[in-house]
Amino acid sequence: MTKISRRTFGILSGSLLASTMMPSFAKAAGRVVVGTWGGDYQNLQQINIADGNLKGSGTQVIYDPATDTVRKAKLLAERRLPRGSMDIACLTRQGSFEMFQNGLTEELDETKVPNLSKVLPFIRTNYSIPHIYTGRVILYNPKQVSPAPTSYADLWDPKYAGRVGVIDLQYQTTIESAAMIAGGSASDYEPGKAKLLELKKQGVKIYPTNEALAQALKSGEIVMCIMWNARGYMWKNAGIDIEIAIPKEGIGLYLSDMTVPKNAPNKEAAYQYLNAMLEEVPQTAFAEQMGYAPTNAEVKLPAELASAVDYTAEQRDQFVLPDLEYVAKTDADLQNWWNKEFKA
Repeated sequence: MTKISRRTFGILSGSLLASTMMPSFAKAAGRVVVGTWGGDYQNLQQINIADGNLKGSGTQVIYDPATDTVRKAKLLAERRLPRGSMDIACLTRQGSFEMFQNGLTEELDETKVPNLSKVLPFIRTNYSIPHIYTGRVILYNPKQVSPAPTSYADLWDPKYAGRVGVIDLQYQTTIESAAMIAGGSASDYEPGKAKLLELKKQGVKIYPTNEALAQALKSGEIVMCIMWNARGYMWKNAGIDIEIAIPKEGIGLYLSDMTVPKNAPNKEAAYQYLNAMLEEVPQTAFAEQMGYAPTNAEVKLPAELASAVDYTAEQRDQFVLPDLEYVAKTDADLQNWWNKEFKA
């Protein structure tokens, strides 16, 4: 069983207001507290779930915005309480796996969340409801990078030395991407370390946030990076001169999940919210506004939008699913190496 280290404990966060529900969940009432990311992610939930599918239900939705790390720490800190502070915890797929392995979240199935039957089989689990997903790609400036990249290896081309960027917080996926061109895999990141040290010698630039890297792309400070397709979609729409390339090594996946803590005060309302989250309108809104692919297989996006954010059957054959157990066991070592060897 995967256990969480003590360093993940700490820092709890505040909360915001809202309102919701859904008629088929007769027992759902009162309020539901959704621990979520803030910004556009929270706003789209408010508009399309709380004030959309669940409007007029009589259930109040309270959003508690914070980081994924804070929510995991809160779940761990509250594990012995009969009633926790959240009914739903939004987590990355890695986070939802680790919380379930630690016995903190409910098993979920169609008896609790009927729309779970519509979820794409390859991202379905028994411990979380996948909300949105996107693939890992290469973003590049078409005026500065020619020919267009086809492999992660193209970021190591000496002619782009000093003009490639990575994000500090994405150390896991950056090491994995390097491993994929150095004999490693989703279950073996070790070869990626030596490969990244080569990139370090070439003057790779490390940015603290997605926003900082986007600004570097916009200014021309960098011309190529590894990034999520959803970010590329948003940045292109914001006017940044970039194109998106799919690496031949495969498409790694990012998944945003929703889970229900075992000590959630209002589980019926939580299941109701999760069911509403999988409906067509909320799923389409996240595709249009944030560039994420729907997890509900029955959602049909407009053709132009689908070509930009969703994946064909052929592309899905290239998906590289994360080895959650491997990452849970090696994360501390990966982060330590990144901080002491790669960033230093």
